[in-house]
Amino acid sequence: MFEKSKGRYLTRGVDAEIPIELQVLMWQAVDQMPEPKDYLQVFRLSKESGLQIIHHTSEQPQFEMTYIAEAEKPVTAKVYIIDDGEHCTMLLAEEY
Repeated sequence: MFEKSKGRYLTRGVDAEIPIELQVLMWQAVDQMPEPKDYLQVFRLSKESGLQIIHHTSEQPQFEMTYIAEAEKPVTAKVYIIDDGEHCTMLLAEEY
């Protein structure tokens, strides 16, 4: 799952709403996870005291990690990264 050799894509919603720095951080978070990885990775983005909070979870196997980053404009969103076997796609939850 999530091999770097697969094409990686993002939706228009992610492109419009999620800063490139956060997109890169989320791809890196998936790359650095232990194996095996679930096909669905969930990121809940929130802001707290001017900081960007990134809560990363998956179900099988169960995984949970929280990252805190400085951001010029913290965002609040729910983002999925899905590996469908042929390619990986980052999308906003409402685009699913």
